[in-house]
Amino acid sequence: MSSKDTRDEAVSEDGKLNRRNMLFAGSTLAAASALTSTPSSPEPAGASGAYSNSAITLQPPGNEVPASKQERVLAAKIARAMLSGPRDITKDATVAEMGADGSLIILHQGTNDWVCFPGDENEIGNVPMCADPMGLQWMMDIRAKKPKPTNTAPGLIYMLCGATQHSNTDPFDRTSPAIPIGPHWMIIWPYDAKRCGLPNTVRDAGAWVMFDGTPYAYLHICGTPWVGNEYEAGRVPIWTMRYGGQSQT
Repeated sequence: MSSKDTRDEAVSEDGKLNRRNMLFAGSTLAAASALTSTPSSPEPAGASGAYSNSAITLQPPGNEVPASKQERVLAAKIARAMLSGPRDITKDATVAEMGADGSLIILHQGTNDWVCFPGDENEIGNVPMCADPMGLQWMMDIRAKKPKPTNTAPGLIYMLCGATQHSNTDPFDRTSPAIPIGPHWMIIWPYDAKRCGLPNTVRDAGAWVMFDGTPYAYLHICGTPWVGNEYEAGRVPIWTMRYGGQSQT
């Protein structure tokens, strides 16, 4: 479900926003974004955007608002994590956070082998995501700054809420300004842009090889796997027009 769908569900038939959801969004906006802050640190107001708390933590009508602040924070974290990948995966996935020592802190135990993370919208690179076992291994390796990843087969990571990151070329960069990235998914395997005939620069559509030329290179695919219309018998092709230079005709 997209953030728009979640917001739409909060609107009643007469067009008024459900008051319970307004209160829930306001109470979780600051609390849930401070995933790694200490209790004494100020609570950030949160950021606008595809994966801001205000965009994705509204409770559906009929759901009870958690009573305590701790329960509201947990509900917001789970909501963020569940929207990071396809619903068929996230509904049965484990939700976890990464501890300071690199261990997983389980917030909700799932039944499949995927792990989803809520991220922190106020920390560059710490974004909502959902990873299969090989994708998770790659993620743990890059976090530990290992010389190369140890996943023995291709992995998958979804970031369908969008992301921010420090660099497109250096997997260990933690200081450069934020690069905004739209919703995407990743095939975790050492692709080579030149060999594969692919770009290696950040784009808002299509695909490119991220961290090209490093052991952590992978295929970055913009959007979601469901963009476009599904073919059915009887449908006809409709070719679209685009503008370009004369040399492209």
